[in-house]
Amino acid sequence: MATTGTAGGELASLDRATAWLNSAPLTAAGLRGKVVLVSFWTYTCINWLRTQPYLRAWADRYRDRGLVMIGVHSPEFGFEKDVPRVRRAAEALGVSYPIAVDSQHAIWNAFDNRYWPALYFIDAKGTIRHHHFGEGDYDRSERTLQQLLGASGALVSVTGTGREAPADWDNLASPESYLGAGRRDNPPKGKLNHWTLSGDWAVGSEAITLERAGGTITDRFHARDLHLVMGPGSAGGPIRFRVRLDGQAPAAAHSVDTDAEGNGQVTDARLYQLIRQSPPIADRTFEIEFLDPGVEAFVFTFG
Repeated sequence: MATTGTAGGELASLDRATAWLNSAPLTAAGLRGKVVLVSFWTYTCINWLRTQPYLRAWADRYRDRGLVMIGVHSPEFGFEKDVPRVRRAAEALGVSYPIAVDSQHAIWNAFDNRYWPALYFIDAKGTIRHHHFGEGDYDRSERTLQQLLGASGALVSVTGTGREAPADWDNLASPESYLGAGRRDNPPKGKLNHWTLSGDWAVGSEAITLERAGGTITDRFHARDLHLVMGPGSAGGPIRFRVRLDGQAPAAAHSVDTDAEGNGQVTDARLYQLIRQSPPIADRTFEIEFLDPGVEAFVFTFG
């Protein structure tokens, strides 16, 4: 395992957390002698959501063997800086281990981190011994934990469901697509992953906001799963919507946030899983129509 970083230096940045959830504030000094796994996350990130079954299992299995799991919540979007929203999301997603709320990215910057999810494995002396960015490589990560803890045994066996299910990587041909002006990247019309708007939309840096009911977003995609990060904005919600797949109700391709007729509601700012298809996976046209004004739409992600 590679040893990087000054002993305890990155952990000292925990003192700059905006708030702590599920725990009293943790400090580098208080953690000395413990093996620490720092997980950078933000609750709308599908890549992190798909790692959560493993993080949850590791926290449970190795807690009594000296592991301290810390989830550092570093927001991607402005609404994720709100501590009550982070608390509600953590409860809904089963994040019961200590959370350092990092709304100003102070901890993120101290670790020189750039990714969600990101794992930092820290030994009992406070030294980073290993890191992993993104999804996957779970066996190696757990073996690293076992080595640092002086533990052994079979690795955890988990199966994510719903939003936490592993991506269908073999059929994933659509990247995340940001809708706000700050990070917008839209392929030419007629190409796969091109998206279009109809209706009265206001374009902001992070999101687009529907100013009059009846607006739609259409996206040509190739993936098993389609998600959209959105929220009710100042309208407060609920905001009704209806989705279509190739012009039809999604039927069996609906997912946890829609019914078979394609109906759903935006009640809070979060990631909504709208489509989960069965094979064979092909290029499809997705459309979402909002029956009420005020929705804020941020980014499409896929799985």
